[in-house]
Amino acid sequence: MEKFFHLKENGTTVSTEILAGLTTFFAMAYIIVVNPQILSQTGMPWGGVFLATIIAAIIGTLVMGLFANVPYAQAAGMGLNAFFTYTVCFGLGFSWQQTMCMVFLCGLINILITVTKIRKMIILAIPESLQHAIGGGIGLFVAYVGMLNVGLIKFTPGDPKAAAKGGAVAATPGLANFNDKVLWVFLIGLVLAIVFTVMKVKGGMLLAIAITTVIGIPFGVTTLSNSQSISETFSQLPQTFGAIFSAEGFPALFSDPTKLPLVIVTIFAFSMSDTFDTLGTFIGTGRRTGIFSAEDEKALENGHGFSSKMDKALFADSIATSIGAICGTSNTTTYVESSAGIAAGGRTGLTSVVVAICFALSAFLAPVVSAVPSAATAGVLVIVGCMMAASLKEVKWDDIAEAIPAFFAAVFMAFSYSISYGIAGGFIMYCIVKTCKGKAKEVHPIIWTVAALFILDFVCMAIL
Repeated sequence: MEKFFHLKENGTTVSTEILAGLTTFFAMAYIIVVNPQILSQTGMPWGGVFLATIIAAIIGTLVMGLFANVPYAQAAGMGLNAFFTYTVCFGLGFSWQQTMCMVFLCGLINILITVTKIRKMIILAIPESLQHAIGGGIGLFVAYVGMLNVGLIKFTPGDPKAAAKGGAVAATPGLANFNDKVLWVFLIGLVLAIVFTVMKVKGGMLLAIAITTVIGIPFGVTTLSNSQSISETFSQLPQTFGAIFSAEGFPALFSDPTKLPLVIVTIFAFSMSDTFDTLGTFIGTGRRTGIFSAEDEKALENGHGFSSKMDKALFADSIATSIGAICGTSNTTTYVESSAGIAAGGRTGLTSVVVAICFALSAFLAPVVSAVPSAATAGVLVIVGCMMAASLKEVKWDDIAEAIPAFFAAVFMAFSYSISYGIAGGFIMYCIVKTCKGKAKEVHPIIWTVAALFILDFVCMAIL
């Protein structure tokens, strides 16, 4: 074990790595509850998503630990699963099988850009302020989804008849009346999540969900009537496993040539969100702890193939996304909650192996997990969104030329209920601001191209 993970070289021990692995798992274990709740709204079987989430997390985290030897864990990404459900399936009208195909292609693209110079070109093309704004905007979006899931925010449509048909209509937002037991349970869970997070309680997110679920029993919010047995859960996995290769998958996705531009833009949105979320996690936590040294970052920019530890970690991340899509879950990404385990002393891949083992054991908790109500997880979504929004502090808000694109990128994600439209707003405004300042040449061709694709998409939707 010492020779494989180089424990002494990294200044750690087996006991420290085990504790770090447990810390990371409990910090991110809420995903095995939240992800099935979000994706099952698209028509996917709850049990299939539950197991697919666990399988993708196990494989991705094991590859991260055994191949890259870094203490990072992977699972279905928050924000990306919301984008999958609410934007691509509900908003754009794709089936979950078609959307899963796009996730699979996103993983292949990420593998390609990891082993070629394309990755470097993309990293250098996106302005740093927009990278921070995109990360923060996803946080706002996740928090917004949490509030909407329990009806904290209500909308009064201006045209009720049009709203009844399912389309987007003008509506007046407002705060809900607190005469609903679901909201009471949600507020209790939100307070618990805040307290545990501020007090830095290990596994606080999962603990908040567990306590809120129990509290929901006397309120009638938590019920076992819809819970699923272990056998039922495993029986649903074949419905999601390999669904992308069925007639409802790739053949259906490419059956309509007129939707190809929209498919390309959506895959790009998946890929970019996944890529920069991962890069931010690696660089943000790896620099301070020495997991990724300055030499390693330099090798990432100038090297080829797997010349750096970060190259290997990025490859592990991209592999997990494609594997997760085959199993039946949205983009699998590296979790920022890994920083909890790193703070506990985790420095090698042994931490990741411990996390993977914990995920494997959680597969047998399906009857309990399936009974958890959305009111118990919504508060966690809000706090996770709050933490993800922290990257907005890196934007120079006193520089209006930087603030405008960042503002549109972040705020549009929540207001338009779409991560991709937030990215579109940021890119388009960035091009406009730079042009007004006479610095159009400073905008990378990739930014111009993507901005043009977004504008074309908007025009096509307006015409159609």
